[in-house]
Amino acid sequence: MAPHHVPPGIIDFYASGYDEGSRLTKSADGVLELVRTQELLRRHLPPAPAKVLDVGGGPGAHARWLVEAGYAVRLVDPVERHVQEALETGATAERGDARALTAADGSYDAVLLLGPLYHLTDPADRKAALAEARRVVRPGGLVAAAGINRYAPLFEHTAYAHLHEPAIGESIVESLATGVYDGRRGFTEAYFHTPEELAAELRDSGCEDPVVYGIEGPAWSLLKATEQHTGESLVGSPLFESALAAALLAEPHPQLLAASSHLLAVGCHR
Repeated sequence: MAPHHVPPGIIDFYASGYDEGSRLTKSADGVLELVRTQELLRRHLPPAPAKVLDVGGGPGAHARWLVEAGYAVRLVDPVERHVQEALETGATAERGDARALTAADGSYDAVLLLGPLYHLTDPADRKAALAEARRVVRPGGLVAAAGINRYAPLFEHTAYAHLHEPAIGESIVESLATGVYDGRRGFTEAYFHTPEELAAELRDSGCEDPVVYGIEGPAWSLLKATEQHTGESLVGSPLFESALAAALLAEPHPQLLAASSHLLAVGCHR
């Protein structure tokens, strides 16, 4: 196995079996994730035209709005399909691995890791990805890293109304205990963080005083469940607006972090 081997299941999942390009636009909870991530990043990013490296940026959902806002964005992703789609956003893009970036030391004002950490189940690989982010960001530059929340499957599979099925329940029990999802149903093998773990990983990488946010807040699964069982889009509805308000209101209450689907840790490298 090569030192930075990307499991073929991950490549196959995104290259042929899953449309990542529509994930943040086709459902209300996806749009909530996009809107909240934008809002949180805008709070912390240096002003445009800062240089941003979007590592594991997929087809460019975030690269697109960053380019439109005047940032100079380069995207790195291991899936060739994503790289080609990302070029349409106005960003530059290359195929690459979060654990072995081609960028020069201190060459970016901000580095985004909004996907890699939950695809790296080995702690050593997550450490390597964060070390690379530290290497390529300038002193004092921003690093923002996302994780899937350890408890998200409880909410998601309840919304799908099949958590009570024995096979699903057994899988969830295992992922709650270990943080590792086996990748047998609907997603790739993945690691699910607790808020404390995500903060500790950034802190250990040299990130100063990382702050962890719950991206979607505590009401995202209400959106997912309602859409699943009515078949109607809730984007822009009063329920969507209330879920967005709940995410903002929950921020001062760290005990509510465990209710979000995704976590975002933000800090500056020394």
